[in-house]
Amino acid sequence: MKSIRRWLLGWLICGLAVVSGIAAFGIFHTAREEANELFDYELRTVALSLPSSLDTAETVERQNSQFKDIADDRILIEIWDGAGSLVYHSRQAATLARLPPGYSVIERGEEHWRVFGLQQPDRFVQVAQPVSVREALALRLALHTLWPLGLLMPVTIALVLFVVARGLAPIGGLSRLLATRSLDSLEPLHIDGNLPIEIRPLVDALNDLLQRLNIASQAQRTFIADAAHELRSPLAALKLQLQAASNDGTLKDDGQTIERIDTRLNRIIRLVQQLLTLAREDAQPGSESTSVSLRRIGEQAVSDFSLLAEARHIDLGLEFRHPVTPDDACNVLADPHGVSVLLNNLIDNAIRYTPPGGKVDVVLAITGELFGIEVVDNGPGIPEEDMERVLDRFYRGQHTRGTGSGLGLAIAARIAQRHRLTLALRNGAGGGLVVAVTGFVTQQGNNMKHSALHAME
Repeated sequence: MKSIRRWLLGWLICGLAVVSGIAAFGIFHTAREEANELFDYELRTVALSLPSSLDTAETVERQNSQFKDIADDRILIEIWDGAGSLVYHSRQAATLARLPPGYSVIERGEEHWRVFGLQQPDRFVQVAQPVSVREALALRLALHTLWPLGLLMPVTIALVLFVVARGLAPIGGLSRLLATRSLDSLEPLHIDGNLPIEIRPLVDALNDLLQRLNIASQAQRTFIADAAHELRSPLAALKLQLQAASNDGTLKDDGQTIERIDTRLNRIIRLVQQLLTLAREDAQPGSESTSVSLRRIGEQAVSDFSLLAEARHIDLGLEFRHPVTPDDACNVLADPHGVSVLLNNLIDNAIRYTPPGGKVDVVLAITGELFGIEVVDNGPGIPEEDMERVLDRFYRGQHTRGTGSGLGLAIAARIAQRHRLTLALRNGAGGGLVVAVTGFVTQQGNNMKHSALHAME
């Protein structure tokens, strides 16, 4: 996978290194040429500064502060008189041949010399210096000019790293914003005015895609809801016609066929109702939380399913866990419709899978910042190997008894997810299934939970 950050850093740093190398070479070459010019100027200055007295010249060479560095530079001074005789030689070294006036380079033995000759009225002065000495001194001076560039390189690289990181920060922020969004959130991205203009086309394209996805998803959910709604009416009419025909004797049978038809028709009606509930939950956006009484919701749910529980000879009741008492309203911040639909699905599922003569309890509890609703039954429970899959839509374990479509717990899980509640399943110690729904009592706690979930993501 190609990385924009690595691409930018690679090209910028490599390009900077190449440009710096070229600049360093140019600076070094220029400094070296200028140093050679300075040394040529030094040779000419020494030649012009020699006094006319030979003895004085020797004394000056040894003691005068103006020439205290001549020995370090290994400068050779030679003087010929007007007759062409060598009258002065400054070093214990081989004498160089007399050269024409001006600058020249000669080779003597294995050493090269840079020579400057100066013709004066009564003498000829020749000043020479080894090229190796000049090169060493020029190299040292040139290197001295390069240390600022060497210091500037790491500073420039650090600046490039910082600038690239800051420049790509909006892309990282956009990625984190998309990563922390809910799967069901298809609203447009809301970006502040600090968004760079280079990223705005990307954000606009994403918002356009989200809008089209939202329209397509809404159309699909609307179709499912409409189909479920349209199916429910003819099925209810068919149920009534079957009951009427069975009561007035128009439909005659041994009873088993009519019972099987009635059972399957009831199953189809319940499936359509579950699909309708699921479609509505998928289609609805997140609702605002309001103050709601858990005790009132629990009492209403128990009352609604009392006839079904009585028909199956199941003891259905509402219990309160300490410190909650029957007189407490158990007010929490939640979506009343969502909590009610969730509890109804859990009670309906528990009644249908609990054998006749069993027991189903709805338990309300508040502990600190959390509220909890548990639906406890003494049915067969769920095998441990199926515990992770029972929340999937249309999944039914191999050992599941009774009729059903595998949507009850899936609907409950979907409602809990949409309302930011936690749903957990476990088998009871004495048998049966315990379905626990928990959430924060206050909106502040809910926001804390949502932030924690985002942090974990």
